Amino acid sequence: MKTDWIGYHQDKDKLRTEIWSLLKQQAASVGDPFGHIPNFVGAELAAERLASLPIWQQAKTIKCNPDSPQIPVRMRALQDGKRLYMAVPRLTDDRCFVELTAEDLQRQSVSIAESAIARKALSCGKLVSFEEMEPIDLAIVGCVAVARNGGRTGKGAGFADLELAMLQEFGLVQIDTPIVTTVHSLQIVEDSRLPMQPHDWALNRIVTAEDVIETNTSYPRPTGLNWDSLRSEQLAQIPILRKLQLNFTNYK
Repeated sequence: MKTDWIGYHQDKDKLRTEIWSLLKQQAASVGDPFGHIPNFVGAELAAERLASLPIWQQAKTIKCNPDSPQIPVRMRALQDGKRLYMAVPRLTDDRCFVELTAEDLQRQSVSIAESAIARKALSCGKLVSFEEMEPIDLAIVGCVAVARNGGRTGKGAGFADLELAMLQEFGLVQIDTPIVTTVHSLQIVEDSRLPMQPHDWALNRIVTAEDVIETNTSYPRPTGLNWDSLRSEQLAQIPILRKLQLNFTNYK
């Protein structure tokens, strides 16, 4: 299966294709999983399970990925009165997060269910720069495959890692901010199949429809952006990275 981001890590490419095939064969995906953060059967139950955790209940501000399987997570965050930041798909805007709150949606007469869909969130939410954002209490990322030791991979583009690294650069994500995902149990693989690199952000919890896995990960958390690991096409396609690189170069 060819996606935009194939070819950077052969083992992970193979693993992703395997997971997408498995979800399709087992009828565990909603729609075609290939090339996506797969929407999975039980995503609503996983969101409900996540919302029962103290880390959720204590969080006032949540960052979530824009993918379909996390629609129920975004919906629940707004229903629970939390400030929600959703990454702009592919980080194509300088202001690469959209801010949503139930109050703002009510003023616009937009339903929470509607605004949880990424396309609608982009039109009814407020694009914000890092300087305008509140610190994040809980970060939810989309995954194709995960491991019980906290290893994870998305589609291979590195967006989740970049988002978290940039948020950390601006002091919005801390060393102890929990990083969580909701997935189908078929997406959980052996630890050895998901080796992590220094710029990769590991998971603290994996939530499925049936279970909550505390990873107690021993992977060290990256400390901001790793300029040496950035790929040239990431700089070419993500405007905020170029702006930050300029600041970084000037600062040096």
